Amino acid sequence: MPLETILLITFGGVLTGIIGALFGIGGGVFFIPFLVLLLDIPMHQAIATSLVAVIATSSAAASVNIERRFTNIRLGVLLETATTVGAVLGGMTANILSEDVLSRLFGGLLFFVAILMASRLRQRESSTPETPPAQGGKLGASYYDPALQEEVRYDVRRVPAGLGVSFFAGNVSGLLGVGGGIIKVPAMTLLCGLPMKAAAATSNFMIGVTALASVFIYFAHGHVHAVVTGAGVVGVLGGSLLGTYLSGRLHGKLIIGLFVVILITVAIEMFLQS
Repeated sequence: MPLETILLITFGGVLTGIIGALFGIGGGVFFIPFLVLLLDIPMHQAIATSLVAVIATSSAAASVNIERRFTNIRLGVLLETATTVGAVLGGMTANILSEDVLSRLFGGLLFFVAILMASRLRQRESSTPETPPAQGGKLGASYYDPALQEEVRYDVRRVPAGLGVSFFAGNVSGLLGVGGGIIKVPAMTLLCGLPMKAAAATSNFMIGVTALASVFIYFAHGHVHAVVTGAGVVGVLGGSLLGTYLSGRLHGKLIIGLFVVILITVAIEMFLQS
């Protein structure tokens, strides 16, 4: 493989790490189109590379977010039980479907998530919950937000619904190689009542385990390319550290707005490609 291509993969990994750490989505929504559209890497190989990169993103960002108290560890462990089962099933399904079908599924999913997250912009990040918790109050937590300069407290609502969506998110992760965060982050903000930063940090804590549950299936089918994966992971680790640093200093609504723009742009590109 040419050196220029390896450097491009590493650069894409840096951007992926920043996006993954900021939004808690693993960065697959960027890395997969980057590999497929710009470098003409086969879809299944790109998904496998993205899953390994997701594991690297989660490892780099999790410790910092836990130290800042952004991560809700109890909620993350609970939801991950459902996500892991879905991830194994998704990884098995992906090797049956064609690349065009996977691309269309990916694009449609991104449009749907962008609409959900755009609705979140109308809500205010606040230290006071908008509605009383219906259930799951014991999973509530708090953290200091440097951007708001205040302590943010929240309760966790609709835990059973969160478990159901987490199972679906795991299936999406194994199927499309995106870590499941693009589903879990909106679910935790819109269904469970978490602020954006807490949802992103908790998702980052979870996505490494989710990706690990399905990446071995791609490895068994020969889709993990050592050079491509190695170059991507090196870039992702550096980008994840930078993204984690930025996440503590940006306002939650700005992060959501950037998230929506990225999702819509990538969704259009994937539909055009398929």
